[in-house]
Amino acid sequence: MRLDHARFADVVVLSPAGRVDHTTAEELKTALAPHLVRCAAGQDHVVLDFAGVDYISSAGLRVLMLAAKQAKAQQGYLAVAAVQPLVREILEISKFTLVIRTLPSVREAVAAASAAGLAALERG
Repeated sequence: MRLDHARFADVVVLSPAGRVDHTTAEELKTALAPHLVRCAAGQDHVVLDFAGVDYISSAGLRVLMLAAKQAKAQQGYLAVAAVQPLVREILEISKFTLVIRTLPSVREAVAAASAAGLAALERG
């Protein structure tokens, strides 16, 4: 799994690519951790850009569930965006779309998180 990230004002977009499974889930969890801490402090809003994720296993779902639970407990913002059809189907079947915000595009997820983030994204 490759993992890129970008910051748009107070929004961090993490973009994993490839498979999120038992061999890569811990890497995603580790990458999310500092941003979830900042989320609690009201400093970061977190968007996971899943455009490049072609598979997610139960280990990956567990990472998402724990991250969503932590963000919610902290009154933070966490969303998954641009989900590929197969991964979307997995999220829907497992009812994860009820647990974590899923939005059609990164732009929409950033806009839902922060006006400043959207302005920064649109500036490039």
